[in-house]
Amino acid sequence: MKKLFVGNLSYGVTSGQLEDLFNQVGKIGTLTLITDKYTGQSKGFAFVEMLNDSEADEAIKKYNDYELDGRKIVVNVARPKEDRPDRQFAPRDSFRPRNKRW
Repeated sequence: MKKLFVGNLSYGVTSGQLEDLFNQVGKIGTLTLITDKYTGQSKGFAFVEMLNDSEADEAIKKYNDYELDGRKIVVNVARPKEDRPDRQFAPRDSFRPRNKRW
């Protein structure tokens, strides 16, 4: 099983369109179209898990630089998610102007 990154998608592309496209090459395990959590609008990329490695390789060959909805999409093997450091929040005092006393 290989996970593919699909990027440079038009914001109007739906998960159904991607599913139809990648089903032409082979069986899909999962398909996740990444959307903004507040607006629900696509962020322009997706992840597709292909069940067979050779079908995943075929999808990369066939669909990398493929024109979909007026844009040339990018398809390659997804890299593992990098660990991000924990966000450090400033202590509450740091929001006070330094030259004033409250």
